[in-house]
Amino acid sequence: MGKGGTRRAHARPPSAVRMRIERLTREIAKFGAVGGAGLLVNLIVFNLVRSTTDLQVVRASVIATVVAIVSNYIGFRYFTYRDRDKSGRTKELTLFVLFSAIGLVIENGVLFVATYGLGFDSPLASNVFKFVGIGVATLFRFWSYRTWVFRVAPAHEAVAGAESFLEDPAAYLRDEDRPPSRLRQIQRVR
Repeated sequence: MGKGGTRRAHARPPSAVRMRIERLTREIAKFGAVGGAGLLVNLIVFNLVRSTTDLQVVRASVIATVVAIVSNYIGFRYFTYRDRDKSGRTKELTLFVLFSAIGLVIENGVLFVATYGLGFDSPLASNVFKFVGIGVATLFRFWSYRTWVFRVAPAHEAVAGAESFLEDPAAYLRDEDRPPSRLRQIQRVR
């Protein structure tokens, strides 16, 4: 055969490392999309509460963070990690709230130190340090959510499904795709 054929016919399948990197890249992109929406919710609610109430900066920030946590859970469960294990929703939600609370402390701790420790109290400074706190907390949240909250489905379920297929593959075929019964008898004798 000449050099004119398609390249894909001769291309090697992607390596396991490349597939893992591509999966991680997609996961980070989805996490970022949900996180970006959560960031907008967080900053909008923060500035809205701060401008319409007399609450202190950190208290307004905590309220905004809680609202963003709720919207993020919905986005993570039904978009970013929709293919992950769905059993044990109570445990998942409990862990999500726990790690989100730790992220809340990190995020608002940065704002607290900047506001009350360093004296940066202007609206612009508050938004900058809130943004920095969100960034630091996001690194923690990404690691904790993917590691502990939205876990990959257990492998034993996939293995059990594959084993049942190997025991009787004809059970998974449509009637018109099944071999004639005479051929099935010959295959069993082997």
